[in-house]
Amino acid sequence: MKKSIVMTLLVVSTAIALTACGKKEKEAEVAPVEVEIEPISEEANEEEVVEEETTDVLPEGMVYSELTGLPIDQAIEKQKPIAAMVDNESTALPHFGLNSADIIYEMVNSTANDRVTRLMVIYKDWGNIEQLGSIRSIRPTNIWVAGEYNAVVCHDGGPFYIDTYLGHDYAQHFSGIFSRVNNGKAREFTEYICKGDLEKAFKNSSYSTEYDEYYEGPHFTFSTPSKQVELTGDEATNIDLSEPFKHNKSNLKYNSDTQEYEYYEYGKPHEDGKTGEILSFKNVILQKADIFQLDKNGYMAYDNFFGDKGKGEGLYITNGKAMKIKWTKATENGITYYTDESGEQITLNAGMTYIALVPSDYWDGVKLN
Repeated sequence: MKKSIVMTLLVVSTAIALTACGKKEKEAEVAPVEVEIEPISEEANEEEVVEEETTDVLPEGMVYSELTGLPIDQAIEKQKPIAAMVDNESTALPHFGLNSADIIYEMVNSTANDRVTRLMVIYKDWGNIEQLGSIRSIRPTNIWVAGEYNAVVCHDGGPFYIDTYLGHDYAQHFSGIFSRVNNGKAREFTEYICKGDLEKAFKNSSYSTEYDEYYEGPHFTFSTPSKQVELTGDEATNIDLSEPFKHNKSNLKYNSDTQEYEYYEYGKPHEDGKTGEILSFKNVILQKADIFQLDKNGYMAYDNFFGDKGKGEGLYITNGKAMKIKWTKATENGITYYTDESGEQITLNAGMTYIALVPSDYWDGVKLN
């Protein structure tokens, strides 16, 4: 195992501004995608956390976030996050506000349209949102994953397949109540979470803004800002997901200067509609999972996602290297745990995380180099 001395920490935070905010509305549909993985050597499963001589000192009134491992205001320590459904069709671009999120999931949304993907944005400090979106509908898998974080799903409707899951006690959601922004696009592309929307939504609901009895605790173990996890596996400076996610051709490219992965889709970098900042991540997790089609219209969900069959393989990628991992999810809203091949929970670098649910039938289409 190679040794390397590290320091660093980062944090990407973006201020997002917005335009006009208005009423609520309906939704529109989209479609899903596929993956090829080049073998990773056995060495790839080793990770090393290298400590600096310095000790991390948290500023007064700050705590480490359970979602990023980065300092946040102590006032929101117990605040539950939201899980916002963001349209990923090219017409919906540019997106607003994603750079200030904590975790972003990308997953197939339909078996139609070359398996178009949708983004699910986990966002803890939602009181500082200026404009986030645009907002679209959900699928059953989104409810299961949001439940892992005790997050309130923010969406605009969805097919009737979601009704059973939204009826479960753990499932909390706000639908079709957000602002309308006049952006010159069709109505289904104009709904955004704007400043004050969520405060009003919580006030008019029975939901607590703080973690409740369905919260199972933190998902991840993080290094601290003066430490770095350094993997000793294969090179992973380019993560090509254009096979599994054919519609938008997702790709993550490592920037050695920032030590983050920059997100590309539709052949260009993903830039915030207000700031122009490129969406980037410290950690990348690729999770192999089956999907099944619910009807001829392309509605689908991820299959064998929890319970006895809720387990599989994947990859953890950070700082230009990759390692093989395993994942398990015991219950519908239970936490997905990521471990190395020996069964030890992996440690993530502090920062923002991208998680792709890669359909098993396209797993071999994931390319790392």
